[in-house]
Parts: sequence; structure tokens; C-alpha cells
Amino acid sequence: MSILRALLRFIVTLFVASVAIFLLMRAVPGNPARVALGINATEEAVAELSSTLGLDRPLIVQYGEWIGGLLQGDFGQSLSSQQDITPLVLDRAQVSLILVGLAIVLALAIAIPVGMWLAHAHGRPAATAVSAGTQLGIAVPSFLVGILLIAIFASGAGWLPANGWIPPNQSFGGFLSHLILPVLALSLVQAAMLTRYVRSAMLDVADADYIRTARSLGISRAQALLRHGLRNAALPVLTVTGVQLTTLIVGAVVIESVFVIPGLGSMLLDAVSTRDLTTVQTLVMLLVTFTLTVNLLTELAYRLIDPRLKAGVR
Repeated sequence: MSILRALLRFIVTLFVASVAIFLLMRAVPGNPARVALGINATEEAVAELSSTLGLDRPLIVQYGEWIGGLLQGDFGQSLSSQQDITPLVLDRAQVSLILVGLAIVLALAIAIPVGMWLAHAHGRPAATAVSAGTQLGIAVPSFLVGILLIAIFASGAGWLPANGWIPPNQSFGGFLSHLILPVLALSLVQAAMLTRYVRSAMLDVADADYIRTARSLGISRAQALLRHGLRNAALPVLTVTGVQLTTLIVGAVVIESVFVIPGLGSMLLDAVSTRDLTTVQTLVMLLVTFTLTVNLLTELAYRLIDPRLKAGVR
């Protein structure tokens, strides 16, 4: 029943979000058709474009057509180009998912071992220095990290390209070389944040009874934390990872602009600059759907890991 409640809450929240996004886009001053055609457009041309795009229909009808199209994979037409944006959105989404997916994997690959070592070496000078470094990493925004990486490894050393994007089917080597800096810029800040949570979670379980029992059997503190503490420490870290995954999408919007990457973030910024409200509306809805889906999956994963919650479900 708890899982059903989570699914119901997901659907209701998604519906409320879609209504809010739709109404907010309609509250923007000005006729979208006139904005698309320019101030010198005739009333006849504005009326024709409004009819073509369905902007002259009742709001409830426009909302129903928009949601129905999204459910069928039709993301609508661009106001600026009057072309179907579905193929472009799908292409851009692949780029953003690759960027965000690799960034969160790298962040976890750094945060888990470093956070566990910080908990094991708690109080030592080296651990204190690394812990202070993670505090600094949290304070630095990802776009600044990206600019520093470009200055050092692209403009300075010339080892990596400063910007751009090459699809993997064109050149896999070029694809990887163009990914390194933006993925690092996104993941390093997230790794610093997640490292703090892993360290804190491991310290919380370090003095638990089962850890002391394990150590009384002759295994070391590090082995006890790895074998018996990591599973319990993973619960709060999982929750934070879900939250950080959604913030990566926001960070990707800026990083895609810094590194000139054709993802959803750069597409959204372009649509905002041209006041392409249809494209903005669809992209924001997709980002909200992604965020809510991640939150739902995080909650379900939490129930699978925590035996107390599984017992509650039964």
C-alpha cells in the first residue's frame, strides 16, 4: 500500500505541476504568435499563426492537447520556427542524460571511498585537510570549476578541447575528449557534497553495537565499516544522491552553456531568449517529470534497502 501511495502521490504532483506550468506560460504578457512573428506582423498573420498553433482555442482544450501530445511523444511545435521539436528534444535529451549520468557515477566513485576513508581516519591531520577541501568544493559553483578546468587543461596545457560536442558514432575518441572537462566540472562539486554525507553517515554507524561486536571478533575497524557499516550508512547517502541528481540538471544548464554542449539546458536557454513559450513549456515539464521520477525511484530504492520499511509494507 505504501508503494501505491507513492505512485499516487507522484501522479498527483505531476498533474499539479503540469497545470501550474501551463498557466504560468499563459500568464506571460504578450501574444506568443505576435512575439514569434515580430512587431511588424499584420493582424491577419498573427491570427493565422494563432489558429495554426491552437492558441485561439479555450485553455482547457489547449491543455488537453498539450498533455495528450506529451503522453504520445509529441512535444509540439516551436513558435519561432513552426517546426516539430520532438526530434530535437530527443537528440538533446540524449546529450544531457549522458552528461548527467556520467557526472553522478563519477561523483559517487569519488565520494564513497573518500568518505569512508575520512570516517576511518577521523582526527588525523591528512583527513582534516581533505575534509576542509571538501568544504571548499561545496562552496565553489560548477560553472567556475568549468572555467578553471578550461583555463588549465584546454587553454593552458592544450590537452583537451575547450568546448564543443562530437557524437560517439562520429568519433568515439573525440566524444570522450569533449566529455572529460564538462563531466569533471559537474561531478567534482557533487563529489565534495556527497563525500561529506558519506563521512557523516559512516561516523554515525562507527560506534554502533554491531560494529563493536564485529571488531570483537578480530576484524579491523576499516573491515567492520566496509562489511557491516556501509549498508546502513547507504540509506541517508541514497536520499542525498537522489536530491543531488536533480540539482545536476540545473547545473547542466549552465555547464552546457560554458562548454557549448547541445543539450536540453542550452536548448532551454535559447528558447527563453527567443520567447519560444511552447518549447519552454515542454522542456520545463520534461525536467519536472525527470525530477519527480528520480524522487520516486529514490523512495522505492530506500524501501528495498531498509528492512524496517519493507516490513512495514508487508
